[in-house]
Amino acid sequence: MDGLPWWRMRFSYRNATIVVCFLNVVAATFLLRGFFSFADKRIARANQPNLAQMRYIMESEQIRRSMEPLDLIKRIKEIEEEAFTEPGMETKQVPKQTAAVDVSKRLNDLRATNDANSLKALEEWRKRKMERSRQRQIERNTTITSQT
Repeated sequence: MDGLPWWRMRFSYRNATIVVCFLNVVAATFLLRGFFSFADKRIARANQPNLAQMRYIMESEQIRRSMEPLDLIKRIKEIEEEAFTEPGMETKQVPKQTAAVDVSKRLNDLRATNDANSLKALEEWRKRKMERSRQRQIERNTTITSQT
């Protein structure tokens, strides 16, 4: 070991590999940092509106606000306040509304009677069906006993 120069002992293949890997990592870090910082700057520039766009936005907002029906909005608020402040007043029922309620009640009553009639007819049909099945059973029993 004494015969080897000092630089040969210090720079072995292992140490050289470690140094090269470290330099590669540093270079990759700088490249990635540069790439992402460029992308961030480009995105920031694209999202920032210029003076003409800002003026256009402000004008469009002014036009939209000037087109709002302020008188109508005020009147609606007044009507809502009147409706909430006078709970004692009873509203008269509209004749069309009472007629509609009357018609719906009649329809419900008609459905109820139809349901009762339907149930009665269904019960009669079931009784006839049961009677027929009993007669068939009796006929089968008589034919079986007569054959034996």
